Amino acid sequence: MRKRRRMTALTRSLTRSLVSMARGMARSVARPPKPPRAPSVAPRRPAAAAGRWLGGQVVGAAGTRRYRLYRPPGIRPDERLPLLVMLHGCSQDAAGFAASTRMNQVALRERFLVLYPEQSMSANRHGCWNWFDTDSGRAQREADLIVKAVDQVRLSQPVDSARMAVAGLSAGASMAALVATRHPQHFRAVVMHSGIPPGAAHSALSALSAMQGRRTQHAAVSLPLAGQAPWPPLLVIHGDADTVVSPRNAQAAVQLWAQACGATAAGPRSVQRGKRHPMSVTDYRSGGRLRATQVDVTGLGHAWSGGAASQPFSDGKGPDASRMVWAFAARQFPAGP
Repeated sequence: MRKRRRMTALTRSLTRSLVSMARGMARSVARPPKPPRAPSVAPRRPAAAAGRWLGGQVVGAAGTRRYRLYRPPGIRPDERLPLLVMLHGCSQDAAGFAASTRMNQVALRERFLVLYPEQSMSANRHGCWNWFDTDSGRAQREADLIVKAVDQVRLSQPVDSARMAVAGLSAGASMAALVATRHPQHFRAVVMHSGIPPGAAHSALSALSAMQGRRTQHAAVSLPLAGQAPWPPLLVIHGDADTVVSPRNAQAAVQLWAQACGATAAGPRSVQRGKRHPMSVTDYRSGGRLRATQVDVTGLGHAWSGGAASQPFSDGKGPDASRMVWAFAARQFPAGP
């Protein structure tokens, strides 16, 4: 009961923060944002995992952002590992998101690198990625800056460029989808956990309507043209008890992907592992290939499914989203060297 009250309070806090963010940004939309400053204090290290927790920063048209990189131990000089990009939600940072998802532990076991770009508080005072601010171009600039961080890391670390994926939670999920549709040649998979599809909002005020599921009909971006890289396969995870971001956005996202490649849905299948929340899984295929998967989790609110119970926006009773993210991405990767 105590944990339920705490989660309810956190959800209400996030909703109030997003409303405040939208109103504040609407009042200041005519004013360009101040250039972000690189933080001078290193963030805390996430939950212990063997390996290295490295820091860095990237500079581009959207300003400066720092990032953290998890590197598993024992990488051979001739070895190249997959890279998973993880985009946090509002009121989170790289270390907190790593602790909540426990993705570093998965990376330790499965041997891949994890990149955690971090939003600057001077770019958004609630720490949200500005996925919705497409009218001003801020969303696009942030997406391009994230890809620049990916390119920076793959040049300095043992990254297999043919095995890269991007995932995110909430605002990070919406930004992950924007990143993947703007730079589809970079990624073999994209995962949206409790997010909003690209095109559903174009400003802070329309973002609030999109969060409530009232703009799903606007979810559209320029579809891939002949000769262009197709969008990477999409995994959507969403809780049916999410009161912050309407579950209607999950259906809108997979429908957008299905439209882009002419995919059709197979019948949903029910899955439950142990005493965790049950889920309904629907695959979308075209040409015999998996294009999108929708996972609807019963009883899950606005939280990372199966995450560390002690962390905000994390539900330890849900199916393990981190395992699902990696399993889905790995299935899209070509065979490793």
